[in-house]
Amino acid sequence: MRLSLFRFSSLVALSAFAVMAVHCTRQGEPLGSNQGSNQKNKTRGEAQARVVNLAIWSNYLSPELISLFEKKTGIKIQISNYSSNEELLAKLQAGASGYDVAVPSDYMIFIMRKLGLLEELDFSQLSNTKSLAPKFLKKSYDPENKNSVPYNWGTTGIAIHRNLYSGTVKGWRDLFEKPELSGKISLLDDAREVLGAALKALGYSLNSMTESELMKAKALLLKTRSRIKAFTSEPKMPLINREIAVAHVFMSDALQARQATGGKVDYLVPEEGGTLWIDSLVIPKGARHLKEAHEFINFLIEASANVSTVTHIFVAPVNELAIALLPKELQSNTMLFPSAAALAKCEMIEDLGESMAIWDRIWTEIKARRD
Repeated sequence: MRLSLFRFSSLVALSAFAVMAVHCTRQGEPLGSNQGSNQKNKTRGEAQARVVNLAIWSNYLSPELISLFEKKTGIKIQISNYSSNEELLAKLQAGASGYDVAVPSDYMIFIMRKLGLLEELDFSQLSNTKSLAPKFLKKSYDPENKNSVPYNWGTTGIAIHRNLYSGTVKGWRDLFEKPELSGKISLLDDAREVLGAALKALGYSLNSMTESELMKAKALLLKTRSRIKAFTSEPKMPLINREIAVAHVFMSDALQARQATGGKVDYLVPEEGGTLWIDSLVIPKGARHLKEAHEFINFLIEASANVSTVTHIFVAPVNELAIALLPKELQSNTMLFPSAAALAKCEMIEDLGESMAIWDRIWTEIKARRD
Protein backbone atom coordinates (compact mmCIF):
# COMPACT_ATOMS: atom_id res chain seq x y z
CA MET A 1 0.00 0.00 0.00
CA ARG A 2 2.79 2.34 -0.93
CA LEU A 3 3.84 3.79 2.44
CA SER A 4 6.79 5.96 3.43
CA LEU A 5 9.98 7.10 1.73
CA PHE A 6 13.23 5.24 1.22
CA ARG A 7 15.84 6.68 3.51
CA PHE A 8 19.13 4.86 3.97
CA SER A 9 19.69 6.87 7.14
CA SER A 10 16.62 5.33 8.77
CA LEU A 11 17.37 1.73 7.90
CA VAL A 12 20.00 1.23 10.60
CA ALA A 13 17.52 2.07 13.33
CA LEU A 14 14.80 -0.02 11.76
CA SER A 15 17.13 -2.97 11.28
CA ALA A 16 18.00 -3.04 14.98
CA PHE A 17 14.58 -4.33 15.92
CA ALA A 18 13.54 -5.89 12.62
CA VAL A 19 14.24 -9.52 13.43
CA MET A 20 12.50 -9.22 16.80
CA ALA A 21 9.47 -7.69 15.10
CA VAL A 22 9.01 -10.40 12.51
CA HIS A 23 6.19 -12.68 13.58
CA CYS A 24 3.28 -14.60 12.24
CA THR A 25 0.06 -12.92 13.35
CA ARG A 26 -2.13 -15.90 12.66
CA GLN A 27 -0.24 -18.41 14.76
CA GLY A 28 2.13 -16.28 16.82
CA GLU A 29 5.14 -18.23 15.52
CA PRO A 30 8.32 -16.18 15.08
CA LEU A 31 9.55 -16.02 11.51
CA GLY A 32 13.26 -15.79 11.00
CA SER A 33 14.20 -16.46 14.61
CA ASN A 34 17.04 -18.88 15.33
CA GLN A 35 15.26 -21.73 16.99
CA GLY A 36 18.34 -23.95 17.22
CA SER A 37 17.47 -27.39 18.48
CA ASN A 38 13.76 -26.74 18.03
CA GLN A 39 14.31 -26.65 14.28
CA LYS A 40 16.32 -29.87 14.40
CA ASN A 41 13.61 -31.60 16.38
CA LYS A 42 10.82 -30.95 13.89
CA THR A 43 9.01 -34.08 12.85
CA ARG A 44 9.09 -35.09 9.22
CA GLY A 45 5.38 -34.26 8.91
CA GLU A 46 5.93 -30.73 10.19
CA ALA A 47 8.90 -30.20 7.89
CA GLN A 48 6.81 -31.22 4.90
CA ALA A 49 3.79 -29.05 5.80
CA ARG A 50 2.52 -26.99 2.88
CA VAL A 51 2.51 -23.37 3.99
CA VAL A 52 3.03 -19.88 2.63
CA ASN A 53 4.43 -17.28 5.01
CA LEU A 54 2.97 -14.04 3.68
CA ALA A 55 4.20 -10.51 4.48
CA ILE A 56 1.53 -7.98 3.54
CA TRP A 57 -0.03 -4.66 4.52
CA SER A 58 -2.73 -4.88 7.18
CA ASN A 59 -6.30 -5.26 5.89
CA TYR A 60 -4.99 -5.90 2.38
CA LEU A 61 -6.37 -9.39 1.75
CA SER A 62 -9.89 -10.61 2.45
CA PRO A 63 -10.31 -13.49 4.95
CA GLU A 64 -12.69 -15.13 2.48
CA LEU A 65 -10.00 -15.27 -0.17
CA ILE A 66 -7.51 -16.81 2.25
CA SER A 67 -10.06 -19.42 3.30
CA LEU A 68 -10.86 -20.25 -0.34
CA PHE A 69 -7.19 -20.78 -1.20
CA GLU A 70 -6.56 -22.93 1.86
CA LYS A 71 -9.57 -25.16 1.12
CA LYS A 72 -8.69 -25.41 -2.55
CA THR A 73 -5.01 -26.29 -2.11
CA GLY A 74 -4.48 -27.50 1.45
CA ILE A 75 -1.77 -24.84 1.79
CA LYS A 76 -1.85 -22.86 5.04
CA ILE A 77 -1.41 -19.08 4.80
CA GLN A 78 0.50 -17.59 7.74
CA ILE A 79 0.34 -13.80 7.77
CA SER A 80 2.75 -11.17 9.07
CA ASN A 81 1.88 -7.50 8.62
CA TYR A 82 4.12 -4.49 8.12
CA SER A 83 3.26 -0.80 8.06
CA SER A 84 5.65 0.45 5.38
CA ASN A 85 7.86 -0.65 2.53
CA GLU A 86 10.84 0.40 4.63
CA GLU A 87 9.83 -1.83 7.53
CA LEU A 88 9.69 -4.80 5.18
CA LEU A 89 13.04 -3.87 3.65
CA ALA A 90 14.69 -3.48 7.05
CA LYS A 91 13.47 -6.91 8.15
CA LEU A 92 14.87 -8.55 5.03
CA GLN A 93 18.16 -6.69 5.34
CA ALA A 94 18.44 -7.68 9.00
CA GLY A 95 18.31 -11.32 7.95
CA ALA A 96 14.71 -12.10 8.84
CA SER A 97 13.96 -15.33 7.03
CA GLY A 98 10.74 -17.22 6.63
CA TYR A 99 8.83 -15.01 4.20
CA ASP A 100 7.65 -16.82 1.08
CA VAL A 101 5.63 -14.00 -0.50
CA ALA A 102 5.63 -10.24 0.07
CA VAL A 103 3.74 -7.29 -1.41
CA PRO A 104 6.07 -4.29 -1.83
CA SER A 105 5.30 -1.21 -3.89
CA ASP A 106 6.84 -0.30 -7.23
CA TYR A 107 9.83 1.84 -6.19
CA MET A 108 10.76 -0.56 -3.39
CA ILE A 109 11.04 -3.44 -5.85
CA PHE A 110 13.80 -1.53 -7.64
CA ILE A 111 15.68 -1.21 -4.33
CA MET A 112 15.13 -4.85 -3.33
CA ARG A 113 16.32 -6.05 -6.73
CA LYS A 114 19.41 -3.86 -6.51
CA LEU A 115 20.22 -5.34 -3.09
CA GLY A 116 19.66 -8.93 -4.27
CA LEU A 117 16.79 -9.57 -1.87
CA LEU A 118 14.38 -11.23 -4.32
CA GLU A 119 14.14 -14.63 -5.97
CA GLU A 120 13.61 -14.93 -9.70
CA LEU A 121 10.08 -16.07 -10.56
CA ASP A 122 9.34 -19.25 -12.50
CA PHE A 123 6.70 -18.18 -15.01
CA SER A 124 6.00 -21.79 -15.99
CA GLN A 125 4.16 -21.92 -12.63
CA LEU A 126 2.35 -18.61 -13.17
CA SER A 127 -0.16 -19.35 -15.92
CA ASN A 128 -2.46 -16.49 -14.92
CA THR A 129 0.12 -13.89 -15.90
CA LYS A 130 -1.17 -14.23 -19.48
CA SER A 131 -4.28 -12.29 -18.43
CA LEU A 132 -2.42 -9.38 -16.85
CA ALA A 133 -2.83 -6.02 -18.58
CA PRO A 134 0.38 -5.22 -20.53
CA LYS A 135 0.38 -1.64 -19.22
CA PHE A 136 1.26 -2.95 -15.75
CA LEU A 137 4.13 -5.14 -16.95
CA LYS A 138 7.78 -4.36 -17.79
CA LYS A 139 7.89 -1.21 -15.69
CA SER A 140 11.16 0.56 -14.95
CA TYR A 141 11.52 -1.03 -11.49
CA ASP A 142 11.54 -4.55 -13.02
CA PRO A 143 11.79 -4.23 -16.84
CA GLU A 144 11.57 -7.97 -17.54
CA ASN A 145 9.40 -8.90 -14.56
CA LYS A 146 12.06 -11.31 -13.41
CA ASN A 147 11.27 -10.74 -9.75
CA SER A 148 7.72 -9.38 -9.55
CA VAL A 149 4.22 -9.56 -10.95
CA PRO A 150 1.65 -6.78 -10.44
CA TYR A 151 -1.07 -7.39 -7.85
CA ASN A 152 -3.15 -4.20 -7.91
CA TRP A 153 -2.88 -0.49 -8.62
CA GLY A 154 -4.27 2.82 -7.50
CA THR A 155 -3.66 6.51 -6.96
CA THR A 156 -2.76 8.89 -4.16
CA GLY A 157 -4.99 11.93 -3.82
CA ILE A 158 -7.35 13.82 -1.53
CA ALA A 159 -10.24 12.59 0.64
CA ILE A 160 -12.94 14.94 1.95
CA HIS A 161 -15.40 14.15 4.75
CA ARG A 162 -18.49 15.98 3.52
CA ASN A 163 -20.06 16.20 6.97
CA LEU A 164 -17.05 18.25 8.06
CA TYR A 165 -16.29 20.30 4.96
CA SER A 166 -18.75 21.16 2.20
CA GLY A 167 -16.48 23.52 0.29
CA THR A 168 -14.68 22.97 -2.98
CA VAL A 169 -11.39 21.10 -3.14
CA LYS A 170 -10.00 20.52 -6.59
CA GLY A 171 -6.32 19.97 -6.01
CA TRP A 172 -3.17 20.29 -3.94
CA ARG A 173 -3.26 24.08 -3.96
CA ASP A 174 -6.64 24.02 -2.21
CA LEU A 175 -5.36 21.53 0.36
CA PHE A 176 -2.25 23.57 1.11
CA GLU A 177 -3.66 27.09 0.95
CA LYS A 178 -7.37 27.29 1.86
CA PRO A 179 -7.50 29.12 5.22
CA GLU A 180 -10.75 27.48 6.32
CA LEU A 181 -9.01 24.09 6.34
CA SER A 182 -6.44 25.16 8.92
CA GLY A 183 -6.15 22.51 11.62
CA LYS A 184 -8.46 20.16 9.75
CA ILE A 185 -6.07 18.42 7.34
CA SER A 186 -3.65 15.52 7.50
CA LEU A 187 -0.75 14.69 5.21
CA LEU A 188 0.81 11.30 4.67
CA ASP A 189 3.85 10.62 6.83
CA ASP A 190 5.86 10.05 3.69
CA ALA A 191 8.49 12.33 2.15
CA ARG A 192 8.04 11.08 -1.39
CA GLU A 193 4.29 11.58 -1.30
CA VAL A 194 4.24 14.91 0.58
CA LEU A 195 7.09 16.61 -1.27
CA GLY A 196 5.73 15.07 -4.45
CA ALA A 197 2.32 16.66 -3.82
CA ALA A 198 3.94 20.05 -3.22
CA LEU A 199 5.94 19.70 -6.44
CA LYS A 200 2.78 18.82 -8.38
CA ALA A 201 1.01 21.85 -6.84
CA LEU A 202 3.77 24.00 -8.31
CA GLY A 203 3.58 22.37 -11.73
CA TYR A 204 6.71 20.22 -11.38
CA SER A 205 7.36 16.48 -11.56
CA LEU A 206 6.89 14.58 -8.30
CA ASN A 207 10.27 12.98 -9.09
CA SER A 208 12.10 16.30 -9.40
CA MET A 209 15.83 16.27 -8.74
CA THR A 210 16.20 20.01 -9.41
CA GLU A 211 17.24 21.78 -6.23
CA SER A 212 15.51 25.07 -7.07
CA GLU A 213 12.19 23.24 -7.58
CA LEU A 214 12.66 21.32 -4.34
CA MET A 215 13.34 24.55 -2.45
CA LYS A 216 10.07 26.00 -3.74
CA ALA A 217 8.22 22.88 -2.65
CA LYS A 218 9.88 23.15 0.76
CA ALA A 219 8.78 26.79 1.08
CA LEU A 220 5.18 25.86 0.25
CA LEU A 221 5.14 23.09 2.86
CA LEU A 222 6.76 25.24 5.55
CA LYS A 223 4.11 27.88 4.92
CA THR A 224 1.45 25.17 5.32
CA ARG A 225 3.10 23.41 8.28
CA SER A 226 1.20 25.16 11.09
CA ARG A 227 -2.14 24.34 9.44
CA ILE A 228 -1.52 20.57 9.39
CA LYS A 229 -3.25 18.65 12.16
CA ALA A 230 -1.29 15.43 11.66
CA PHE A 231 1.14 13.49 9.52
CA THR A 232 -0.18 9.95 9.25
CA SER A 233 0.12 7.18 6.70
CA GLU A 234 -3.06 5.59 8.04
CA PRO A 235 -5.72 8.31 7.67
CA LYS A 236 -8.66 5.95 7.23
CA MET A 237 -9.75 5.81 10.86
CA PRO A 238 -9.28 9.57 11.49
CA LEU A 239 -11.57 10.15 8.51
CA ILE A 240 -14.14 7.63 9.73
CA ASN A 241 -13.99 9.04 13.27
CA ARG A 242 -14.41 12.62 11.99
CA GLU A 243 -11.04 13.69 13.39
CA ILE A 244 -9.92 15.26 10.11
CA ALA A 245 -11.96 16.90 7.37
CA VAL A 246 -9.56 16.61 4.43
CA ALA A 247 -6.77 14.05 4.06
CA HIS A 248 -3.86 13.36 1.77
CA VAL A 249 -4.60 9.69 1.25
CA PHE A 250 -4.08 6.47 -0.67
CA MET A 251 -7.11 5.62 -2.80
CA SER A 252 -7.85 2.33 -1.05
CA ASP A 253 -7.98 3.97 2.40
CA ALA A 254 -10.26 6.72 1.11
CA LEU A 255 -12.71 4.29 -0.49
CA GLN A 256 -12.75 2.05 2.59
CA ALA A 257 -13.57 5.16 4.66
CA ARG A 258 -16.27 6.05 2.16
CA GLN A 259 -17.87 2.63 2.58
CA ALA A 260 -17.63 2.80 6.38
CA THR A 261 -19.30 6.24 6.49
CA GLY A 262 -22.10 5.44 4.10
CA GLY A 263 -20.72 7.59 1.30
CA LYS A 264 -19.80 10.63 3.39
CA VAL A 265 -16.15 10.58 2.23
CA ASP A 266 -15.31 11.68 -1.30
CA TYR A 267 -12.03 10.95 -3.07
CA LEU A 268 -10.41 12.75 -5.99
CA VAL A 269 -7.22 12.78 -7.99
CA PRO A 270 -5.98 16.39 -7.68
CA GLU A 271 -6.32 18.53 -10.79
CA GLU A 272 -2.53 18.93 -10.88
CA GLY A 273 -2.08 15.15 -10.82
CA GLY A 274 -1.02 12.69 -8.13
CA THR A 275 0.86 9.44 -7.61
CA LEU A 276 0.05 6.33 -9.62
CA TRP A 277 1.22 3.23 -7.77
CA ILE A 278 1.42 -0.50 -8.39
CA ASP A 279 1.76 -3.05 -5.61
CA SER A 280 3.34 -6.32 -6.69
CA LEU A 281 3.89 -9.89 -5.53
CA VAL A 282 7.46 -11.05 -4.95
CA ILE A 283 9.30 -13.99 -3.41
CA PRO A 284 12.02 -12.89 -0.94
CA LYS A 285 15.46 -14.44 -1.26
CA GLY A 286 15.77 -17.66 0.70
CA ALA A 287 12.04 -18.48 0.72
CA ARG A 288 11.59 -22.08 1.88
CA HIS A 289 8.30 -22.85 0.13
CA LEU A 290 8.92 -21.89 -3.48
CA LYS A 291 6.32 -24.16 -5.06
CA GLU A 292 3.62 -23.03 -2.65
CA ALA A 293 4.63 -19.40 -3.11
CA HIS A 294 4.20 -19.63 -6.87
CA GLU A 295 0.87 -21.39 -6.40
CA PHE A 296 -0.36 -18.61 -4.11
CA ILE A 297 0.82 -15.82 -6.43
CA ASN A 298 -0.86 -17.50 -9.39
CA PHE A 299 -4.08 -17.75 -7.37
CA LEU A 300 -4.05 -14.07 -6.35
CA ILE A 301 -3.70 -12.77 -9.90
CA GLU A 302 -6.48 -14.97 -11.30
CA ALA A 303 -9.49 -12.94 -12.42
CA SER A 304 -12.01 -13.99 -9.76
CA ALA A 305 -9.47 -13.59 -6.96
CA ASN A 306 -8.58 -10.17 -8.35
CA VAL A 307 -12.28 -9.26 -8.20
CA SER A 308 -12.46 -10.29 -4.54
CA THR A 309 -9.47 -8.07 -3.77
CA VAL A 310 -11.07 -5.12 -5.57
CA THR A 311 -14.42 -5.43 -3.82
CA HIS A 312 -12.94 -5.90 -0.35
CA ILE A 313 -9.91 -3.60 -0.43
CA PHE A 314 -10.93 -1.04 -3.10
CA VAL A 315 -7.83 -1.27 -5.23
CA ALA A 316 -7.95 -1.49 -9.02
CA PRO A 317 -7.36 -4.86 -10.75
CA VAL A 318 -4.40 -5.81 -12.93
CA ASN A 319 -6.11 -8.80 -14.56
CA GLU A 320 -7.83 -7.64 -17.76
CA LEU A 321 -10.60 -10.21 -17.32
CA ALA A 322 -11.49 -8.97 -13.84
CA ILE A 323 -13.07 -5.66 -14.86
CA ALA A 324 -16.02 -7.30 -16.63
CA LEU A 325 -16.67 -9.41 -13.52
CA LEU A 326 -16.94 -6.42 -11.18
CA PRO A 327 -20.32 -5.07 -10.06
CA LYS A 328 -21.54 -2.40 -12.49
CA GLU A 329 -21.35 0.32 -9.85
CA LEU A 330 -17.63 -0.36 -9.39
CA GLN A 331 -16.93 -0.54 -13.12
CA SER A 332 -18.25 3.00 -13.49
CA ASN A 333 -16.77 4.34 -10.24
CA THR A 334 -14.46 7.21 -11.22
CA MET A 335 -12.89 7.27 -7.74
CA LEU A 336 -11.68 3.71 -8.28
CA PHE A 337 -11.05 4.14 -12.02
CA PRO A 338 -10.07 7.78 -12.66
CA SER A 339 -10.54 9.19 -16.14
CA ALA A 340 -7.79 8.88 -18.73
CA ALA A 341 -7.28 12.64 -18.48
CA ALA A 342 -6.75 12.44 -14.70
CA LEU A 343 -4.38 9.49 -14.98
CA ALA A 344 -2.38 11.27 -17.68
CA LYS A 345 -1.37 13.85 -15.04
CA CYS A 346 -0.25 11.18 -12.55
CA GLU A 347 3.28 9.85 -12.18
CA MET A 348 4.86 6.79 -10.62
CA ILE A 349 7.49 7.28 -7.91
CA GLU A 350 10.96 6.67 -9.35
CA ASP A 351 14.33 6.07 -7.72
CA LEU A 352 16.09 9.39 -7.06
CA GLY A 353 19.61 8.10 -6.57
CA GLU A 354 21.90 10.54 -4.79
CA SER A 355 19.26 13.28 -4.95
CA MET A 356 17.40 11.47 -2.17
CA ALA A 357 19.79 13.13 0.29
CA ILE A 358 18.28 16.53 -0.57
CA TRP A 359 14.77 15.15 -0.12
CA ASP A 360 15.74 13.69 3.27
CA ARG A 361 17.14 16.98 4.47
CA ILE A 362 14.04 18.92 3.42
CA TRP A 363 11.73 16.35 4.98
CA THR A 364 13.59 16.49 8.28
CA GLU A 365 13.25 20.28 8.37
CA ILE A 366 9.53 20.14 7.57
CA LYS A 367 8.78 17.55 10.23
CA ALA A 368 10.82 19.43 12.84
CA ARG A 369 9.07 22.75 12.23
CA ARG A 370 6.45 23.54 14.87
CA ASP A 371 5.32 27.11 14.17
